[in-house]
Amino acid sequence: MSGNGPLAEVRTAVRRFLAEHRPEEVAVAVSGGADSLALAAVAAKLTPARAVVVDHGLQDGSAEVAERAARTCRELGLETEVRTVQVTGSGGPEAAARRARYAALRPGRGLVLLGHTRDDQAETVLLGLGRGSGPRSIAGMRPHDPPWGRPLLGVSRATTAAACAELGLTPWRDPHNDDPRFTRVRLRHEVLPLLEDVLRGGVADALARTAAHLREDNDALDELAEAFDGDCCEVAEVEHLPTALRRRVLRRWLLLADVPELSDSHLRRVDALVSDWRGQGGVWLPGGFVARRAHGRLRVEPVQS
Repeated sequence: MSGNGPLAEVRTAVRRFLAEHRPEEVAVAVSGGADSLALAAVAAKLTPARAVVVDHGLQDGSAEVAERAARTCRELGLETEVRTVQVTGSGGPEAAARRARYAALRPGRGLVLLGHTRDDQAETVLLGLGRGSGPRSIAGMRPHDPPWGRPLLGVSRATTAAACAELGLTPWRDPHNDDPRFTRVRLRHEVLPLLEDVLRGGVADALARTAAHLREDNDALDELAEAFDGDCCEVAEVEHLPTALRRRVLRRWLLLADVPELSDSHLRRVDALVSDWRGQGGVWLPGGFVARRAHGRLRVEPVQS
């Protein structure tokens, strides 16, 4: 794996990631697509690693697709396991499949490497922008987000496909990746190509850079929120904080209270108990919680059944 071609680019990205983070153990999540196959092939040469293939069971022949991916990984020298999951729950098939996949992949220790590329990052940023999901969503995916690792966020999808061609690997093409019923597919095939045309190229790279800048800003504000040593439940102590900092202080408080899956919308409504107090009632939150204000103090408690 030498030279300056696509395979060398993938190898350099993975090598740098492993050198920076030095995970205790490494697993590679493999779907059989070009991104994860290129990642698995390179990781197999750089570190002791194993592969995990998740069969969502959403398509006819999914077990055969999973076994083919597993066989390829074994040929690459990786100890490989296929895990079958049940895709259920709210939020549509994409969200349910993602939850099931991440639950199946979560390791006891070490990192699981995911094959997300710069193109995936650009799509994630656009989704966050379109939904008004706040700076955390627009900041995209983190390269190092234990137990997940994404070494290829600076590598294009075209590069991983070319790397597979160099290796003589034939990736599986998921038909869902061409199904316009999925928002991300339309972004990939309609919106991003149009933006590339109108803005004369470089859009995916620009969106990825924007995400990186936002992550740096978010990290700085999060550190300030963590250093806040006042009583975050006392309205008088938080109401004069800058809005961005106050919301992060409140977010940290809610997370420490075990409130799950906080969205920007949830956080803004809780913040309104401080910044736009009109005697309003409680704010309903995920996980069966409610946040309230009484006598100048905030509290979060389970909803009484």
